[in-house]
Order: sequence, then C-alpha cells, then structure tokens
Amino acid sequence: MDALIIAAGFGSRLRDLSDSKPLTPVAGVPLLELGVRQARAAGAGKVVIATGHEAERLEAALPALAARCGIAIEPARVEDWSRPNGWSVMAGAARIDGDYLLMMADHIFSGGILAGLAQQGGADRGVTLAIDRRTGNPLVDPDDATWVETDLRGFIRTIGKTIPTYDAVDCGAFLATPELARAIGAAIASGKAGSLSDGMQALADAGRAATWDIGAAWWLDVDDPRAHALAEDQAPRELADVYAAIRGT
Repeated sequence: MDALIIAAGFGSRLRDLSDSKPLTPVAGVPLLELGVRQARAAGAGKVVIATGHEAERLEAALPALAARCGIAIEPARVEDWSRPNGWSVMAGAARIDGDYLLMMADHIFSGGILAGLAQQGGADRGVTLAIDRRTGNPLVDPDDATWVETDLRGFIRTIGKTIPTYDAVDCGAFLATPELARAIGAAIASGKAGSLSDGMQALADAGRAATWDIGAAWWLDVDDPRAHALAEDQAPRELADVYAAIRGT
C-alpha cells in the first residue's frame, strides 16, 4: 500500500504565516513531514506528493524529507493547480498501483486513525472515508467542513460543503482504490469541475463509498491561523510518538 498526499493548493488562509502551506511548521515540524511520517507508520511503502503552488520549492525539499522519514517520496506535479482537488488525486493516483491512503497536507491525525483506516478495504467499496460523527466537534470549522450524510449501512448517501442534512464530517483521510480516480474523471467528463467530492458523490450514487467512524480520536484541519494555533498547542501531545521520533527520544 502507498499513500498520496495532496499538497498542490494555494493555502490562502495561512498566507500570513507561511508562503507554503505544506511546509508550514507545527511545533517546529512541517505539516507535510507530519503527514509523511504518519503515512509510514500506518504501513505505506511509498508516498506520492501532488504538488502545484510553489511546486519547485516543495519538490526541492522532498529528498531531504524522504531521508529524514525513511521512506521513498515521489512528486506528481499538477498541470493547473488552480483546478479543484480531484485533479490532484488523478495526477497522484496515476503513479500508484492498487489501493492507497489519501490524505490532505493540512490535516493531521492521532496515530490510530490512519492505521485503522488502512485496514478497512473490501470488495463492496471503491473508497472508505474516515468520518467524525461529532458534528459539533469544537476543533471543526463548520464554515469550511465537508459534511457527510450516511445511510443505514454506514455508506455515504451525500457529501459536500453545503448539503442540507448530514450526520458526520469528512476527516480528510481516505482508503482509496483505483475506482476513485476513475470516478473523478467520469464526473469531469459529465461536466463537473473535478473536485474530490464530485468523485466521492459518484461512488456514493453507485453504492461504493463506505465510511469508517474514528470515534473519539483526535484530528485537525490546519487551514487558518486559529487552527494553526490549536495545532501548535495540541499536536505535540496528541502526536507525541511522532514528535518523539523526530527528536530521537
């Protein structure tokens, strides 16, 4: 199993803190490094990074990052990073055979989330999304969250930022099969813009989009200065094993 980390966007809401969101430090460690280390701990054998904005700078940092983390890292540059994030998924997935962990560069997770998600594959699904059923989780920005409505099986019925009814929030971590990139491509061919949610909804409509409830586990979307301040305060404690490995303690 490999991992794909989406790191192509502009990161406008963190521009006052950093010119590159993936390289923004959290308690002294770049967000991207936290993601790579967590993917490796969950069993990934290689990490593909979808790059776009500041691609040259980000790609120049990857060899040293691979050496520090002890895992192969391969860039997949997105031709037009202003397009929706589904284009990044397709670019990265083209460099991966089989199933993969899909992560966003600005999301960080307590260790059990990715490890547990990696075990959720099955013939009945084309993708499994990690969800948080705590829709009032104070760490979640309700104005930026992607919401999920599930059916009686726990599969996705509807997903999006503005859906009228929901019972969970998208955590930004997926166990994807090759079906996901194909679904995004089909959505684009049908006239959609090509967001990841477009592909997810297509799989949901086909009954192929499963979920996995993270329970009480900790996660955070580090998308703006408020969330970054929370990460600075909480990540060293919630990701203690990652920070200990980095510091050699």
